[in-house]
Amino acid sequence: MSEPIIAHQFWIQSPGHGEIVRATLGPAQEGDLLVHARYSGISRGTESLVFRGEVPASQYDEMRAPFQEGEFPGPVKYGYSSVGDVVEGPVEWRGRTVFCLFPHQDRYRVPAVAVTPLPAGLPAGRAVLAANMETAVNVAWDARPSVGDRIVVIGGGVVGLLVAWLFRQMAGVDLTVVDVNPARAAIADALGLRCVTTPPVDVDADLVVHASGRPEGAVTALSVAGVEATVVEASWYGTREVALPLGERFHARRLTLRSSQVGRLSPTHAPRWTHARRLSLALDLLRAPELDTLISGESRFDELPAVMASVAREPGDTLCHRIRYES
Repeated sequence: MSEPIIAHQFWIQSPGHGEIVRATLGPAQEGDLLVHARYSGISRGTESLVFRGEVPASQYDEMRAPFQEGEFPGPVKYGYSSVGDVVEGPVEWRGRTVFCLFPHQDRYRVPAVAVTPLPAGLPAGRAVLAANMETAVNVAWDARPSVGDRIVVIGGGVVGLLVAWLFRQMAGVDLTVVDVNPARAAIADALGLRCVTTPPVDVDADLVVHASGRPEGAVTALSVAGVEATVVEASWYGTREVALPLGERFHARRLTLRSSQVGRLSPTHAPRWTHARRLSLALDLLRAPELDTLISGESRFDELPAVMASVAREPGDTLCHRIRYES
């Protein structure tokens, strides 16, 4: 009989307090894969809200991650951006590097259908952006940009910059990213984007995407939208309430305010696409080397409790913070 496999897992024990704990993996089922993690990524916005205990009780079921254990607000094992190597399982899977929507953990067993192989040319360290790219793809589908549009993206975090990077590749668009942090300009420039700290005067945008995660950013998004324009809300606020000036230009300009959330496929694509196909697309798009600029730092797995507390408290210039696992 083989020795039991001990895994190390990151758990949020209570709001604001995380620990790495040991757990014994259960026996393998037919077709299961054993994955040794190489990297995982911190989703700064959503994971910070979860870490601080700011998931509304009404959204406990909707916010469950695919392999979550425990319940909100804690103890809970949460996360969804893991990249690792398959070390056990059917022969056709062994040795392959895969992406999985799994929490922060050094070793784990999952069914083969739960992983997606990395395409050729995609480094494992960059693949931790897959969940963010999936979100950006869904936002782009919901936004429906057109050739020549004047587009403003409010918020130069990972999702905002990925959305803008996707839009940039459409012919004729006039694209501006707005972020109050001046440090975002250099990162945007590396992606071929223009980023400013205040929106252009009289921009009269055809399309606005809000991805700053801040209520004041949503107000700015409404202020730069032109007549009959669409504003796509990609931020999630957790338990925070957001006040919007709907008594001002919102009605006069006949604006459309549309929510975008990655858990559901955009209705424009749902009849033909699956979540698995969308994830494969996201991984393929990540082969662009300039996207490495979105990885703003890296730490060892044993440092994760302190790192998560820091990111949730004062994110500073953090974009995607990558966690490294020892082989």
